[in-house]
Amino acid sequence: MLDYDKEAERYDVLRGGEPRAQAAAEAVLSLVPEGARSLLDVACGTGIVTRRYAAARPGLRVTGVDLTYGMARRAADRLPGAVVLADSRQLPFPDHAFDAVSSVWLLHLVDSPDDARAIVGECARVLSPGGVYVTTVDKARSHNVGSDIDAVLATRPRTPALDAAAAVEEHAAGHGLRPAGQARFPGRGQGRSPRRALADLRRGWFVTLPPGDPRAAPYAARLAALPDQDRPRPDPEFSLRAFRKPDV
Repeated sequence: MLDYDKEAERYDVLRGGEPRAQAAAEAVLSLVPEGARSLLDVACGTGIVTRRYAAARPGLRVTGVDLTYGMARRAADRLPGAVVLADSRQLPFPDHAFDAVSSVWLLHLVDSPDDARAIVGECARVLSPGGVYVTTVDKARSHNVGSDIDAVLATRPRTPALDAAAAVEEHAAGHGLRPAGQARFPGRGQGRSPRRALADLRRGWFVTLPPGDPRAAPYAARLAALPDQDRPRPDPEFSLRAFRKPDV
């Protein structure tokens, strides 16, 4: 697992920056009803996406929450007074507090299905009746664009995808949420080059091959041998699912 306190300073630059944030925010808001007056962004990270929710809808009160101090500090610079340091498995908000809840690029990071289920449950709990929860799904699959880099990495060790769409839908249903739409958006600026993929491998991006793991060596050698070392391959395309909490 990456150290997100250390990642905070360079997180935006390494992950598409403002163009990716704009695409993500537009896609999330396309699933949030126009009448929503409050939104909680769970695992808001640096706030680069979160602040766009507030900017796009002046009448929307936006709150961010993140577990990592380094991320939350940067988010607080972008949304002063609107960011809380907390665990998404135990949100510090009352029931029915928000008209909408989002969690972008969160569920793929958790340690177990129980954690994913708990997060979805907390998001459902703080939703007001009629509210909508929007989350990304299938993140790892989104990064497979059929490139030569993907061919090299195809046989690497993997862990189960805890943000698989079917699993997230099951968690949502278990907490009384009903499907309410889906959307896709491009990960602008996130197309990997072989050189960047190699750097990601060496710094522990692929968590089943941590830095120093001898199993990483053959993948590193094959990545280094690919042509056009600095040419980015196609951008990924991410998937969103929305779920509505029934009116009482």
